[in-house]
Amino acid sequence: MRPVPVLTYHATNVAGNDYATNDHVALAEDLALLDALGHVVVPLVDVVAAHAGAADLPDKAVAITFDDGTDFDYHDLDHPLHGRQRSMLNVLRDFATARGGTRNVTATAFVIASPAARREMDRECLVGRGWFNDDWWPLAVASGLVSIGNHSWDHNHPSTSEAAARGRAGTFRSIDDEALAHREIREAHDYIAQRAPNDAADLFAYPYGESNAFLVEDYFPRGYHTTRTRAAFDTEPAHVTDASSRWRLPRYVCGAHWKRVEDLRHLLKQG
Repeated sequence: MRPVPVLTYHATNVAGNDYATNDHVALAEDLALLDALGHVVVPLVDVVAAHAGAADLPDKAVAITFDDGTDFDYHDLDHPLHGRQRSMLNVLRDFATARGGTRNVTATAFVIASPAARREMDRECLVGRGWFNDDWWPLAVASGLVSIGNHSWDHNHPSTSEAAARGRAGTFRSIDDEALAHREIREAHDYIAQRAPNDAADLFAYPYGESNAFLVEDYFPRGYHTTRTRAAFDTEPAHVTDASSRWRLPRYVCGAHWKRVEDLRHLLKQG
């Protein structure tokens, strides 16, 4: 396969209203750059299929993902400090509409399954306004603009209580046995697939980008019938190539691996 960059954004990254401080602004500017350079945004499931040798991709293919799955992915919301924010889905829609609907553009939102964990993270990590819901998941899928993937049961996040968490909170590398892996990955898949049936539910993104030998070399290779997962993504900054591990496919993260639109221009050439 041709090398493919997978670009990752966090809709909760709103610390201002310019490129460097706001992933919504960055996504809009990045889409314009991709279009100007002739890149084609393809569904993440197509990248996985191409990696498995089951599909071909267009020249200059690129995929887009969003992590965590807050309401900022789907709804326009009023940020308490930085005003009205256009949702990530609507940024995609604006891009396509401005080009007369001639650009097919889609992203995958990797969401956290547990309602209890999402409630606690909303209170501890957001502003406690109930912006961590799952009612928009099937609406996003129906839009054709955003698919819904698996970002684990509870992110194994340090802000979640023992009652909400299923692993040892703080790092996903602690998910190192089958029982924990089933709870974090397979049960999350089943919850997501029930509420928003779509092919991307079979894709997994490691929280924090953290994997371990048990998951990569033992658990996931057992097969779809056990894990309900067809590929897993971390946040190693590289293009997806034939040499990439199916269970550690790389992604670039906005704000970490590029901070300006010119940085992205340079990153795209690295493949």
